[in-house]
Amino acid sequence: MAKSLKKIDIIFIPDSECPYKVLENSIKKNKEDIIQNLIDSGLRGRGGAGFPTGLKWKFGAKAKGDEKYIICNADEGEPGTFKDRKILSEVPRKVFSGMGICAYVTGATKGFVYLRREYKYMVPALEKEIKIFNKKAIELGLNFNIEIFLGSGAYVCGEETALIESMEGKRGEPRNKPPFPIQNGYLGKPTIVNNVETFVSSMMVCKMGAQKYSKLGTQDQHGSKLFSISGDTPKPGVYELELGLNVADFVEEFGDGDTKAVQVGGVAGFCIPRKKFAEQIIGQGPTTGGATMLFNSSRSMYHVLQNYLEFFVEESCGQCTPCRVGTQQLLKGIEAVKNGNKAPAYLDELVKLSETMKISSKCGLGQSVANSFASIVENFREEMIY
Repeated sequence: MAKSLKKIDIIFIPDSECPYKVLENSIKKNKEDIIQNLIDSGLRGRGGAGFPTGLKWKFGAKAKGDEKYIICNADEGEPGTFKDRKILSEVPRKVFSGMGICAYVTGATKGFVYLRREYKYMVPALEKEIKIFNKKAIELGLNFNIEIFLGSGAYVCGEETALIESMEGKRGEPRNKPPFPIQNGYLGKPTIVNNVETFVSSMMVCKMGAQKYSKLGTQDQHGSKLFSISGDTPKPGVYELELGLNVADFVEEFGDGDTKAVQVGGVAGFCIPRKKFAEQIIGQGPTTGGATMLFNSSRSMYHVLQNYLEFFVEESCGQCTPCRVGTQQLLKGIEAVKNGNKAPAYLDELVKLSETMKISSKCGLGQSVANSFASIVENFREEMIY
């Protein structure tokens, strides 16, 4: 059942010392109890893949290695997403506290914030906060410290293994899996990679308790979520909302009165047309990355899709053929149909190609192209032709 739209204020509650108090209290508890609390909360990763956070930390705790690493993925390359920037700007101590709790339960001794290159201006302020955290960790007897690693601006490095390759000084390309980073990650050591928002949410679960946190959201997705809202909206910005929202209610709150489509989950997500607003729920299935774009009747969905495909063509690492060639053929295909060089029926072949990419591409970039492509072509077919 859909939830009524309700703004939540959990992540951005202003407090300077509270996060480290939560860390201090957490490292006095049994490690297994902390992991079980996260599992019971139902918290899933907030970066897009939606893997259960408690299970990832459990696997990290069991992983064998003389050294373990924690990486906070702050690459945030998804178009329309700017929530992690706000978190790191306003409540960085909650991020570092979450990383510290993860270090305690998994036995990791080194942490990195993999920061998007475009966020380089944030480094001085973050390094100041990291210095405070590292000192606090020593005071608490926690053998763990954090430093910043600047990315180089590649979208594909939002994928955890491509991110690790980048950190090792290699070309940012996804690795074959298995093994997963939990077994063989940074420098061949067990590595836990979580999104910025995931570490904050983990810290909040430790503060609130699983029972209270799990009351928010749906049966599939518990808790709240940060949404980066942009496009044709009078209320752009970052909002914390309960998962399980009806799209119609979302549009009522953030639309401009003429919304014809909502893109949920950024360019890697799905485009929902007006006729389906009432039946669609935000928060069913895998968690989205949080980028939510609204389009009104003045927008050409053909040009929206063309823009998405140009982005995918540019950002494909080129390692696997389905993504490298597939993205180019999809772009050329819709342009050919629009120009009259291909019959409208060719769109069906392009949808089949996108579905093939979903099952044959190596990483999430190529696998997710079909989401936006198929949903826009199927729901706005006439705009692809005329």
